[in-house]
Amino acid sequence: MSETSPLRTLLILGGTGDLSQRLLLPGLARIIGSGRAPSELAVVGSGSREWTDDDWRNRLTEAFAAERAEADDDGRQALDTTVKGGSYLRMDLRDPEQLVADIRDLQTPLAIYFALPPHLAQSTIEALMPGDLPEGTRLVMEKPFGSDQASARELNRMLAALVPEPNIYRVDHFLGMATVMNILGLRFANRILEPVWNNLHIERVDILFDEELGLEDRAKYYDGAGALRDMIQSHLLHTMAFMAIGPPATLGERDLRDLVAATLRAASVPQNYAESTRRARWTAGEINGEGIPGYAESPGVDPELKTETLAVVQIRINNERWAGVPFILRSGKALGKRRQEAVVTFKPVSHLPDGFTGDAGKGARLRISFTPAVLDLELDVNGPDSIFTLERTELSAPMHKSALTPYGEVLDGILSGNPLVSVRADIAEECWRIVDPVLQAWANDEVPLETYPAGTMGPPEWKSSQPDL
Repeated sequence: MSETSPLRTLLILGGTGDLSQRLLLPGLARIIGSGRAPSELAVVGSGSREWTDDDWRNRLTEAFAAERAEADDDGRQALDTTVKGGSYLRMDLRDPEQLVADIRDLQTPLAIYFALPPHLAQSTIEALMPGDLPEGTRLVMEKPFGSDQASARELNRMLAALVPEPNIYRVDHFLGMATVMNILGLRFANRILEPVWNNLHIERVDILFDEELGLEDRAKYYDGAGALRDMIQSHLLHTMAFMAIGPPATLGERDLRDLVAATLRAASVPQNYAESTRRARWTAGEINGEGIPGYAESPGVDPELKTETLAVVQIRINNERWAGVPFILRSGKALGKRRQEAVVTFKPVSHLPDGFTGDAGKGARLRISFTPAVLDLELDVNGPDSIFTLERTELSAPMHKSALTPYGEVLDGILSGNPLVSVRADIAEECWRIVDPVLQAWANDEVPLETYPAGTMGPPEWKSSQPDL
């Protein structure tokens, strides 16, 4: 059976959970309603609850309702057909023999989505043996993929014993197809940018994911992860790699992912971690007029873990294109402003004629916003009041916005058999290799855990050492 045969079954392990209800099923609804899903796809939920097929179909109906209201007649019919064909399997993931028997009763080829807590996903993989899964099965793993490089390597080994690497989808819902192609199109289709996309002309690159949101009922997961593991280790390192790769021969997954892997192999954090990294967590404050308790006082948090809610890491890429250019990755929660963007700061011109005043000497800045997808180019131009005074102006243009949700883009790749935006085994290991020394330094208290009031942009003393982005 070809691994690219149309998928017949999507089995969601943990289908009764929150991830399935809020994100997976609504994302799937958009794919089905727009006619992008295989025509006879059976969506099978599983869990430990005593649900019936009707209970599962009710969940599908609820999750599909918003999309059904917007779909055309064909889309509504496709959604209704999917609901009617849905079924539920009560599974005890501690019983591998029953798990394998249940899987073998499903129509193939199938994809198994592990919408499970990390420890349960890993124990389920450990229980499966080579030959247990039907040929062509696709395995879909949520982050975090392991907890360090060694555990990621071991998990890769177990997965490789079950299915071929092209059938393993380590999903990164932050880095969807639209984000990747927006970066690549901008970079490689414009002669005004590609020849200067290097250390001769670029001063620094900042990749930011600042959120106003706090824990949002995720304390159990987040308190064991923190900002570095949750966002920088996976999402932001991948974004950095796509910003930094050289030109690929094609947009095929092999060409692109080979370049991503090579870029990450050249990347590391300078070993003076007290200078190249920072960490902090929020204290009590206010966001949008609402009082927010300190992180350490939040329900489900263990203050002794010293979990950071804001992390900044400097990456250096040791190759000819990027030697000497800092890539600054930053992610945090409960901040005063939402920012999801990459900011490229160019070096100032080497000579500016005497007589200009104002913003003279600043480097141009290119801002790629991911949500919403907008491109901004900041330039210095002659001001309206004085021909000799330079003022900063901004040219703005929308970029492609996907019709799918972030999880919809993930599922679209899985259903179509396109692993381009999934994370390859070696790439997952390289990401951990980069951050493992930082995690160890933080565990040894080599870098102080600072604080910032909720609703601000971080510790006040950080502002003086960072550019105003």
